[in-house]
Amino acid sequence: MNLSTQLFATMSPNRLFLRCALPSMIAMAVSSLYTVADGIFVGRFLGEEALAAVNLVMPFLLISFVFPDLIAVGSSVQIALRLGEKKEEEASRIFTVCSLLIVVLSCLIGLAGFLGAEAMLQILGADAAVAALGAEYLRVYALFAPFIMVFYAVDNYLRICGRPRYSMVVTVITSLLNVVLDYLFLGVFGWGIAAAALASCLCLTLGTVLNYVPFLRGKLPLRFVRGGISLRLLGNIFYNGSSEFFSNIAGSVLMVVLNGVLLRMGGSAAVAAFSIVLYVDSVANSLLFGMSDSLQGAVSYCCGAGLRQRIFALEKRVFLVGALVAALAFLLMRFGGEALLSLFLGHNSEVVGALALRAMELFSLTYLTCWFNVAISAFFTAVNRPGASLILSFGNALVFPLLALAVLPRLWGIDGVWLTPACGDLLTAVAAVVLLLYFWRRKERKTALEEV
Repeated sequence: MNLSTQLFATMSPNRLFLRCALPSMIAMAVSSLYTVADGIFVGRFLGEEALAAVNLVMPFLLISFVFPDLIAVGSSVQIALRLGEKKEEEASRIFTVCSLLIVVLSCLIGLAGFLGAEAMLQILGADAAVAALGAEYLRVYALFAPFIMVFYAVDNYLRICGRPRYSMVVTVITSLLNVVLDYLFLGVFGWGIAAAALASCLCLTLGTVLNYVPFLRGKLPLRFVRGGISLRLLGNIFYNGSSEFFSNIAGSVLMVVLNGVLLRMGGSAAVAAFSIVLYVDSVANSLLFGMSDSLQGAVSYCCGAGLRQRIFALEKRVFLVGALVAALAFLLMRFGGEALLSLFLGHNSEVVGALALRAMELFSLTYLTCWFNVAISAFFTAVNRPGASLILSFGNALVFPLLALAVLPRLWGIDGVWLTPACGDLLTAVAAVVLLLYFWRRKERKTALEEV
């Protein structure tokens, strides 16, 4: 009995949930905390313009990472299904081909980012100083693209192989090292915004190397093998990863639009305020997504093995813990705003501070429904229902927020912008309930026909 079978098919649901979810949540939380630390160092040592520049660049960085993630998420489902069916050789071929494809794609993305960095920021309407800072930051990531974009992809493969703790340790090490380098480069050496990007890229490169070591040693169910995969299977991989892909793409496009609206309504101060809210939100989001994504491999394996009761048992725990995390995030952002702001801003930032405090108060309403949407979307992906997951992800990340953005700012000004994510999540939750009822009734009809 290999490790995947021992974990996913026989371990008790409570132990399996803790074994998969806890390391991933810790790793994602630490990773998001280093991102927060990056924002703190940039804001305190480089100023508000640099903080605004990083926030303007962030959507483009996220867009670049979603292309490798599309392949990683889609292939992870197919790999886990085949491991559940005891087809390890086929699973290893998918792993090998997709790993190589991610590296090639990362090289192309890096080239495009390096050449078009400043032009992308000027399109948003950023002034020359902010655009120059953002381009300097983005070009460092572009140079390191072939080494860092695979970092988050290989994490999916480690979880499938039953090594979430190893993945957690690597993420914690690289994240803590990033904080140290940020402090040295910005606080001690006094280097500029490119140094903040350099610190992150060096650590992600180290993490990529460490993550691939177990596969190179040949002791996991997945290994590098010769051979290819069919175009039909490759198409299914792209289709299965499409929900997360379009969700991330749409989310990044929405951030670009929101930043453009904020630049027009409140200038760089509003963009800087929004960046603080997003830094804080990244911690809660990382916990929710880390938990949901960590169980995808187990749910896909159980789906391939026909273990439906284990699927339902795992999902119950995902919903319960997700609701708890969201409730804590709501309370923190709603009542702890002033303490959080003191981490990012100095004493001469009253305008940014006032905007950020109001933004947190309204943005916190997002947590009333976002946990439900994250869990449902991950569930549909894991059970090979990419169409439903795509509808929810795309609606939540772009369609519903854009509808809200077209209406709310006209009614309440900049407060309408802060309320846009919460309104989008509420509409997504309604759509999720409709899809769940549809699939449940469809399953009942299918069962009734089989009995006849």
